[in-house]
Amino acid sequence: MIIMTKIGIISDTHGYLDENVFKHFEQCDEIWHAGDFGNIALAEQLSSFKLLRGVYGNIDGNDIRSAYPEETLFSVEQVPVFMQHIAGYPGRYAPGVKDKLKSSGAKLFISGHSHILKVMYDDKLQCLHINPGAAGRQGWHKVRTIIRLVIDGTNMRDCEVIELGAR
Repeated sequence: MIIMTKIGIISDTHGYLDENVFKHFEQCDEIWHAGDFGNIALAEQLSSFKLLRGVYGNIDGNDIRSAYPEETLFSVEQVPVFMQHIAGYPGRYAPGVKDKLKSSGAKLFISGHSHILKVMYDDKLQCLHINPGAAGRQGWHKVRTIIRLVIDGTNMRDCEVIELGAR
C-alpha cells in the first residue's frame, strides 16, 4: 500500500482568499498557512475544507494569535517540519532560526513574510526551505502564488508552484 501526504502551502493572504485555492488544494490532505492570515474567518474557511496547520504572522490580531502559535514543529510521515512566519531563508536566517532548525532536526522549513517565492535547499542543514510567496492582494508582489508538495515517507517530491494571477 502506497501512502503519501499531499500538502498545500500558502502564506500572506492578508484577509483575501482566492476561490481558486480550493480547486488547487482539492487533492491535498493538509493545508499549511505560513502566517499573515488577516482574519480568523479566512482560517476557518481553510480549516473547514482540509486539515489546517498554521502560524500567526506580524499582521495577525489576537483572534489568529490565540488559535495559532508563532512557530510550530511537527512531523508528516517521516519528515520533521518547522514553520515560522518571519524566519528568513538559507544564508539569511532570522535570529535563532538556524539553531532551532539544527536542534529540531527539521528537514522541511516553511516561512512567509517576504512575499518572495523561494524553494531552496540548505546543504549545511540538509533542509528544504519553502516560502510560498503571497496569495493575497496586499503587498508589493506582482503575482499571487501557492505551492503543492508531496511527502512520501522521507521523500519530498512533486513540488509545484501555482500562480493565482496578478495581485
